[in-house]
Amino acid sequence: MLGEFFVETSQVRYPVMVKRGSIEQSLPELIPRKAHRVFVITEEMVWQMHGHRLAPALAAFGDRVKVLHFPGGESRKRLSEVEALTDQMVADGGDRSSVVIGFGGGIVTDVAGFAAAVFMRGVPVIQVPTTLLAQVDAAVGGKTGVNLVGGKNLVGSFHQPVGVIIDPDVLGTLAVREVRAGLYEVLKHGVIRSAELFTMMEQHPLQILGQQTPYFDQAIADSVRIKCEVVSADEKEGDLRRILNFGHTIGHALEAETQYKLLLHGEAVAFGMRAATHLAVRLSTLEPETGTRIIEAIESYGAIPSLDGITSDALMARLISDKKTVGGEVHFVLPTKIGATTIRKNVPDDAIRAAIEASL
Repeated sequence: MLGEFFVETSQVRYPVMVKRGSIEQSLPELIPRKAHRVFVITEEMVWQMHGHRLAPALAAFGDRVKVLHFPGGESRKRLSEVEALTDQMVADGGDRSSVVIGFGGGIVTDVAGFAAAVFMRGVPVIQVPTTLLAQVDAAVGGKTGVNLVGGKNLVGSFHQPVGVIIDPDVLGTLAVREVRAGLYEVLKHGVIRSAELFTMMEQHPLQILGQQTPYFDQAIADSVRIKCEVVSADEKEGDLRRILNFGHTIGHALEAETQYKLLLHGEAVAFGMRAATHLAVRLSTLEPETGTRIIEAIESYGAIPSLDGITSDALMARLISDKKTVGGEVHFVLPTKIGATTIRKNVPDDAIRAAIEASL
């Protein structure tokens, strides 16, 4: 086994298992036998490709298992879809003893977690992420939510799962672009918390992009370990957990400006990390040479789609509505060296604009 890590807060302790074959092996242990209904929230394509992996765990529940297909996509990550899912759960006999399994990418795990958080005022959820981005970020930590017109994840809840199963075997069917998007988030964890992870990713991009072991699996395990450590220390983003937002402030602005249609989330984060690195150098929190290393490492995992037509003025206007804005002040997570960050507010607009323009 690559690793069994734990998120441990004042209220809960749950396992995050990283192992090839772990869906078949570990999921049966997590589903409470007393569950009256087991709702699998997934996308139809994910179910067709990987649904058989859940069979050993679901067989014992027979017709108590209900598979609910979520249409997927950022544009469908809305309250109306959560209402539709929970209406279906009621129609299918769901009650307070129900269990939800989020089986899919980050959008699915966010929506499934939020549905579980609000259905009957909260039922257990097990996260089984099937994209790299979801495995190293969305599925771990209990942050759930949906989008509003004004921005990403502006309505949501902290609802910790009873367990997370991360199986690299399911990633073999991912498009290269999806793998790349997840690796940007892995690289983020290296920048903010682990010089060792960053250096491995910096030195072995071709092997990691090619999902070659041991590099690829180790990158996942190290990234998950870091996420578990940070969430355990700061469950609800009061202080330390905010470092996980490196690249997300401007990245979310870019996603909103492009109406969630142009970029994958990890690609938007890559742009945001690039801009935050330029900003850190401009504000003298980061040595220029280190800034160059970070930007070159990001670029070694491939280019994001063209941003023709996107302007710094448009992104500046979006920043104020981001949920990381507190009292009208935008907060930025900025690297100070590889493996360490600082959080800055009251950043001059001209510095932010210059950093965005350097990244476009």
